[in-house]
Amino acid sequence: MNDDKIGLSRRKMLVGLGAVGVASAGAGLGTTAYFNDTETFENNTLTAGSLDLFVNYDASYDSDGTVVNQAETAAGEQDGTPAGMFYDLEDVKPGDSGEVKFCFEIVDNPSYMWACGDLSQAENGINEPESAVDDTPDLGELGDSIVASLAYCDEDGEPLADGEIVSGSLVDVIAAISSGAALDGDGMAGLVPGEQAEYADVVEPDEGEAFITGPCVCLSWEIPTTVGNEIQSDSLTMNFEFHAVQSRHNDGTANPCEPSITTTTGEGFAKQEEFDTEQETSFARGRFGGQNTWEVAVGPDVGSADTANYVWTPGNPVPFSYTYDGSGNASFTLDGVNVASTIPAPSGKLGITTKADEATVSVTDLALDLDGTPVSLSGPDAISASNDDDGSDRDVTYLVFDTDAADVANAFTISGNVEVNLQGDYDMTAEEGVAFDISVE
Repeated sequence: MNDDKIGLSRRKMLVGLGAVGVASAGAGLGTTAYFNDTETFENNTLTAGSLDLFVNYDASYDSDGTVVNQAETAAGEQDGTPAGMFYDLEDVKPGDSGEVKFCFEIVDNPSYMWACGDLSQAENGINEPESAVDDTPDLGELGDSIVASLAYCDEDGEPLADGEIVSGSLVDVIAAISSGAALDGDGMAGLVPGEQAEYADVVEPDEGEAFITGPCVCLSWEIPTTVGNEIQSDSLTMNFEFHAVQSRHNDGTANPCEPSITTTTGEGFAKQEEFDTEQETSFARGRFGGQNTWEVAVGPDVGSADTANYVWTPGNPVPFSYTYDGSGNASFTLDGVNVASTIPAPSGKLGITTKADEATVSVTDLALDLDGTPVSLSGPDAISASNDDDGSDRDVTYLVFDTDAADVANAFTISGNVEVNLQGDYDMTAEEGVAFDISVE
């Protein structure tokens, strides 16, 4: 079971401008049967020019003072052909340490390099020695117990002066790059995107074609001898991605690691038009009307929703947010008025539906956060419905977030602003002529 997770919950990446090369790598660590690390470079594409990214990498492991090189240097090419490295450490324990070195070769175009990654860990049950010191049966401690650093290094693995990118627990290190870290072509740490130098050093080997390179990156880790039985049976899995973004016509700020969710809009109800079952498992609603017994609600359905009163001010945009905590609880806040309810576990898309009769309802500045990571919206971030009493039915429009079960399995938040404007002949007795819904598949 993955009980603790940070990083890239969505594998759709915004590329930005220019040619892009991508290489990805995975690693696993456990205290029972394995610490295995599988590096793959596959299913990548070339766009807008010629740019190939190679990553040379090797790893070492030190247990009881014996250093073992785990793999010969291997290369992966961004052409869809996998290149693997097996990093198998059985039953890691306090006092063990290791290092993985990544060196880059870029063919044809100087590029900005980016690194990103994610990590999940599991408790895998608690045995007798662990139970005496571990009072969190649902949370693995391994990643928090490992001391790690990510730093610029040379081809021999020697650290560069002032080249430490991030250090702390392994969880801290991966969290620091989970949304993307710009790598500097001069090996200078602490630079913000746009300040970093491109990877532009040209190497002309005796054999083979010339390539462009720059500093390597080394991940070093150690389990201190002070760590006790709380990590017994725990395991973790890491993933890394390296991106080369052509520097020509770019300024270094385009982040290819930033997760992205596609949004689309249309007419009708989000749940009927976009959900596979045409039904929602839960909802939140803000509605306007003089006869309403409530204006704010959240819950599995209308009959069992938690509700509250709210006084709208037409023409005044107000903030709202909907949050699911990953454990069956949802809350909806409209301009400071909060309601909360237990709901079934989400399993797919998220939608916003705006409804207007003799009025206009506008939802703007939409933002989505998945498991603590803000994601970019690849598509519209606003939706509105408007009807001016021309004899037609109320106007109903929707915006849907193309999330899937993995995206919404953990905590997420939808936020934005909503504004209501009434026509002069709006019927104040209408129950739901003016409203907006948040629908959860």
